[in-house]
Formats: sequence, structure tokens, C-alpha cells
Amino acid sequence: MSVKNRGNPEEKRQLHARNMHRARYDLRALSQSLPELSLFIVANKFGDESIAFTNPDAVKALNKALLLHHYNVKGWDIPKDYLCPPIPGRADYIHYLADLLAINGDSRISKSESIRCLDIGTGAGCIYPLIGHKAYGWSFLGSEIDDTAIASANRILENNQDVRPYIELRKQEDKKKIFEGIVNPDEKFDVAMCNPPFHASAEEARKSAMRKTRHLGYEKNKLNFGGQHHELWCDGGEVKFIQRMIAESKHYKNNCRWFTTLVSQETHLDDIYRALEIAEPSDVKTISMGQGNKVSRIVGWTFV
Repeated sequence: MSVKNRGNPEEKRQLHARNMHRARYDLRALSQSLPELSLFIVANKFGDESIAFTNPDAVKALNKALLLHHYNVKGWDIPKDYLCPPIPGRADYIHYLADLLAINGDSRISKSESIRCLDIGTGAGCIYPLIGHKAYGWSFLGSEIDDTAIASANRILENNQDVRPYIELRKQEDKKKIFEGIVNPDEKFDVAMCNPPFHASAEEARKSAMRKTRHLGYEKNKLNFGGQHHELWCDGGEVKFIQRMIAESKHYKNNCRWFTTLVSQETHLDDIYRALEIAEPSDVKTISMGQGNKVSRIVGWTFV
């Protein structure tokens, strides 16, 4: 089956219709849930209430408040200098996976504890499993190569005993492997998800962060975007990572119904489609995602 340019949809600029974060943040309501957030509320250049996005503590407090207020996630925190991901975009990925799982059957299947998801590189914040279970009741296995991240995610789960039975974490001992060493021969998953390292080097990641701060009008050389090197970059960047994921997925085609990954750059799609041609899945889908000026996409493939 030819997968070249398969499923390039109309570009989206808004979050998913079921995403509860489509409107502006209600900072007063969020501050009622998490009073410490009020310490970071400032007036932006238009005179509207905002938070000090130049301050990593403010960004972390906003995440804490969003998770507590909307998802009843208690005691969320991450270690210093670890990636603090934007909650609305993370929720979007989950909602589009729910749509994907409903395509070939009853739409009600997307809300069920029986849905099992593999989160590749779950991170210190354990964001996808938390939102996925809170929004849809899904069960998760999160893989991670970093001991500090696993310890952090486990602390969050200990603070949220209602989700603890539905989220399992496993250490990936081989940084060159994705499914091997994590997925047992008899395990079954409905979907695998991945937010791969975007950049090919530390320098590329640094320059990207500087461009982002300049675009937002922050002080020169002032970075508020955390992230360990394995969260931000790997040899070959996201293309090589996804190519490895595709090649390895073929050996686990009986373990997982849908394999999916975020793709940050549209220019990377041709290389990814070529890797899929070699793997020969039975179907490939490209799903556009948007949040304001930021446009991303999910590429999914199945051998079923």
C-alpha cells in the first residue's frame, strides 16, 4: 500500500472540540483551586491578566493549577530543569487518540478502563497517563529511560491513589530500543503514543528555545523552557527516532492495534512515510493538530 502523502488533512488552528482548554485561562478560578498561582498573575501588554511566562515557577504553578482544577490531580510537581509541558496540547493528543480508537467500532469504546495505552517516554510529569485516565478511564503503561523521571512520576501517582491502579511505569534499560524490553510477548495495547525528542543536537535545541523566547518577547538569553537532553534532543532528531519506532513496531504488530507519534515538522513527513512504505502497515493516518500559531500533527499506523 502506498502511504506517500497519505491523510494530509486540512490544517487546524484550534484545539480539539472536546478539549476543555479552548478558552482563555480563568486565572481567578484556577487560583481558587491553587492559591499559589495568584503570586504569578501579572498584567500583560494589553492590560489583561496573565501569568509571568518568563518565570519557570509560574509555568509550573499554572500546570499544577490546571491539573488540579480540571482533572483533580493532586500534588503534581516535577524536578527542577525537567520538561514542563503545556497541558492543552497534551490533552489534545489524548482526544485525537480517542477519535482514532472509535473509527472502526462503537464510539463508546473510547471511554473504558479496558482501553490500554502505551506511553513511550512518559516523563517526570506523567501527563498523558493522568489526563488519559481522568478524561477517558484508560489504563496506561508508561516507559521511561530516566530514573529521576520515573521517581517523580511515581511520587505523583502516590499522591493520586484513585489513578494508581491504572498506571504502571517501566524502565527502558536500552536507550536504543523503544518496544523491546518494555512490551512483554503476550501483552496487548489498543494504542501506543509518543512525543519524541524534536532536535538532533543540544545546540539545535538551544537555538530553538532562544527563537521561542524572542518570539514571545522575553529577555534575550533568558530561557524558561526546562528539559533534560533526552527530552529535547537525540542523535538524528525526531525523524531518526520515529524511523526506529516504525521499524521496531513491525515486530510488535500483534501486540498493539495502533502505533502513533507526534511529528513537529511537516517537512519530516516524507521521510516518515518512506519508512512506513518499508514497514508495510495496513493503514496510515495523519491527523492535524493546532493551538493558535502552533501546528503539529499525529501520524498513526496499524498492521491490523
